[in-house]
Amino acid sequence: MQQSLMDEKSLEILEFPVIQKMLSEYASFPVSKSLFLSLKPISDFEVISLLLEQSREARFLLSLDYDFDISGAYDIQQDVKFAAKGKILEPKKLIEILQTLTVARGIHSNLKKISKEVKSIWHVAKGIENLAQIEKDITRCISTKGEVLDQASHNLKTIRLQINETRDVLLKRLESILNSPRGRKIMQDPIIRERHGRYVLPVKVECRREIKGITHDVSNTGASIYVEPMSTVDLGNTLRELQTEEKIEVERILRKLSIAVGEKETVILNNLSLLAELDMILAKARYANNIKAIEPHLINPLKEAYQSNSDIFLKLVNAKHPLLGSKAVPLSVEIGKDFSILVITGPNTGGKTVALKTIGLLSSMTQAGIPIPVSPETQIPVFDNIFADIGDEQSIEKTLSSFSWHMGNIVRIISNSTKRSLVLLDELGTSTDPAEGSALARAILFYFLSTKTLTVATSHFADLKAFAHTTHGIQNASFDFDPITLAPTYHMILGIPGGSNAMATAERLGIPLDIIEKAKSMLSQDSLDLECMLNDIAAEKEKILETRLVMERASSNAQAHNTEVEKLLEKIKSEEQRIIQDARDKVVLAASDLYKQIHQADLDLRKQRSREAINKARRSLDEVSAQLDNQLQKPKTKRLESKKPIAVGDTVYIDKFDLYGKVLSIQEKKQQVEVQTGQLTLKLKMDILEKAQWKINQQPIIQSNVVIPEGRAISSKLDLRGKRADEVEILLDGFLNDAAIANRSEVQIIHGIGTGTVRQIVRDFLSSHPLVKSFESVGKNRNSDGATIVRL
Repeated sequence: MQQSLMDEKSLEILEFPVIQKMLSEYASFPVSKSLFLSLKPISDFEVISLLLEQSREARFLLSLDYDFDISGAYDIQQDVKFAAKGKILEPKKLIEILQTLTVARGIHSNLKKISKEVKSIWHVAKGIENLAQIEKDITRCISTKGEVLDQASHNLKTIRLQINETRDVLLKRLESILNSPRGRKIMQDPIIRERHGRYVLPVKVECRREIKGITHDVSNTGASIYVEPMSTVDLGNTLRELQTEEKIEVERILRKLSIAVGEKETVILNNLSLLAELDMILAKARYANNIKAIEPHLINPLKEAYQSNSDIFLKLVNAKHPLLGSKAVPLSVEIGKDFSILVITGPNTGGKTVALKTIGLLSSMTQAGIPIPVSPETQIPVFDNIFADIGDEQSIEKTLSSFSWHMGNIVRIISNSTKRSLVLLDELGTSTDPAEGSALARAILFYFLSTKTLTVATSHFADLKAFAHTTHGIQNASFDFDPITLAPTYHMILGIPGGSNAMATAERLGIPLDIIEKAKSMLSQDSLDLECMLNDIAAEKEKILETRLVMERASSNAQAHNTEVEKLLEKIKSEEQRIIQDARDKVVLAASDLYKQIHQADLDLRKQRSREAINKARRSLDEVSAQLDNQLQKPKTKRLESKKPIAVGDTVYIDKFDLYGKVLSIQEKKQQVEVQTGQLTLKLKMDILEKAQWKINQQPIIQSNVVIPEGRAISSKLDLRGKRADEVEILLDGFLNDAAIANRSEVQIIHGIGTGTVRQIVRDFLSSHPLVKSFESVGKNRNSDGATIVRL
């Protein structure tokens, strides 16, 4: 933590130690509670900004309801240091170390999950090191109740097993003695006792000689003696030896664990320090939530842009003294823009001293990184020091009067303050002769004005009020009071000095009326006139405020009326737009229906034309086939040689297909013949073949008048990407017709992915086209569905 250079005496006067104590009550970790007591304001802008940011993030953390509880951690600093020096730690101390390490690991893990949201807090938490092996070893060896477990070592488990077995044998032997006839006679009661780690029997005093054994103790009444029978002495010795071995083994285990802790002394102490820092951050956030505090806007007076203004600026909005709770009255004040010194006057018990302490304490809290109860508009500069001369500390031992005490404070303040300091002076120049005190007060304020030190002072001197009114850079202020009851309202007013109202205050507090009247008669006429003038100013101010409120109310009503008119006009415009939009929607809907009808009619017409083209092609094909049949029909009997066997190399006639071919091979068993006709080779049944009268190269040449037009070279792909919707069907229909004429059995339509509109038009068209046998997407998913395969 950075060392504070703030004036300790002033911090005590401002009651900063009370804030420290309050904050420590919100801490859940013992180490952080002690750290709060050493928390002090600092003057490093970067560090203060970081502390305030951590507090802001901590309030965010608390709003998430995350498990950031550090209360399970212990202050194990001393134990860790002892372990580092070779001391064997008790099991319960090791369990405290285990729980603390577990809490640290959990905090590190939880904050890592949201490290991006709480960067400044994570900057602290990320330094926590994981000591999982120590946690694991302690967990394995020691129970949560602080008992060393059997599983801590194989040797310990064996020893304890032997102890249990030996004890069982021993107790059974003692029970047999108790339950024997002789035992029942000489025993005081049938209960096995333990004395000095040995199991014994309660024998009647008069029967002592009737049993051999070792006497270990005598009862309080003297009626019984506790005897260990000789028959169990060896078992008792064995048991004690095993117990000693157990103790040695337990000590070895604890020493090993303590050494492991001591070796990590630096890491563990650093983890504790980081845990304490995190707990302090969370404690400040809990405190802030409780008093409804925030992190104010911080001003850096060292920046060049700010330094050029030469004056430090302080702005408090709805600031409340944090120690007054619900009784605190909000204070709003600005110092530093047009003036660097503020002189507050007004009645006693009116709130002047509380205002000074509020300004000083909230500034100190801010520079300690503590949220303060103000509104978000608040702006606080970083002071290099904060000085306060408030209250009265007379000292009989040091022969120190009130005036001397105040002057001693002011000497210290003048010697140590700079233009970046904040000075708070209560009842400046009092406790001495009024004339001299007033002059001294004006001279002191003039000094702080010359050094441009931000200063707030309270006073009752009339001369000081006039001095503030006539001196540039100094501003008057007063606390308001009720002009009828003369009771304080605790609200500050800038620009107007306040009357002391000493007579009214004394009367309100119970001073007899005759004394009040006597005092008034002793006042000079000038004093009475001044007091009356101040009261009249206050009354006039009240009237002005009332008039302002009336005007503001009228303005607010007019503004509300204008707002209603604007809302009505907006409603009319909205209704007009809605009607126009409805009409447009109806037109668009009608046009859409009409477009659909035209589209369907166009589609039907195209389908009809396609069917007519197909029928026409089929009729032409039939005519060509008939013509071929007429020209090729010849009497078959003239070209065949009936009932002659077929041999390889013969010319045969295939009646079924009206074709001639040459026999290439014959399979007698299957009655199958391999025949070549033109470029084709066919395997046919023998019974559909007949031997021809001529050879294949002697076939007559038949002339034909049929002419088959040569087809155009048609691409197998049609790219429709970038085409308008009204072009798609026309281009697609023409492409399908050309592909069919070119004897294409399969084509590809590229429509792209895009919005899917062209793809849908294409597939709707294909689903009803007479030339289309089937179609399917090229891609396997939607992202690759950019083309369609069409089979004709």
